Amino acid sequence: MPSHWLMKSEPDEFSIDDLVRAPKQTTAWFGVRNYTARNFMRDDMRIGDDVLFYHSSCEVPGIYGLAKVASTAYPDESQFDRKGDYFDPKATRESPRWMLVDVKLVKKTRPMPLEEMRGYRELSKMLTLRRGNRLSITPVTDAEWNFIARKLGA
Repeated sequence: MPSHWLMKSEPDEFSIDDLVRAPKQTTAWFGVRNYTARNFMRDDMRIGDDVLFYHSSCEVPGIYGLAKVASTAYPDESQFDRKGDYFDPKATRESPRWMLVDVKLVKKTRPMPLEEMRGYRELSKMLTLRRGNRLSITPVTDAEWNFIARKLGA
């Protein structure tokens, strides 16, 4: 199973700077409403797995930091908030539909913009870079992780 992940967040919603300022530099990765991404968190992520913190839907999308998975999966409370953007009327506390993990900052890095990522032959097969990929969480291979970590000085 993968032990490295790329996790996308819209910086208007939650940015790397928000993670830097968060208590214990840790946050719940809430609001994921895609079954594949949910399943990655629920079934595959383990405490200590590496995370590339990626800003999406912004002027300069790309990697902005490194983090670690800091918890096992647990129910995303936002699915139960009737007034919230992530409310799911089919979810119940007895049978939650949406799970999340906590993510802890390792290091805020220089940005590695999407266009820079696309320029590296070593990342040419990276799932996040495939045309049409819209997943907010994707596995990252050992080779991709090691290459990016070296480029970011980690």
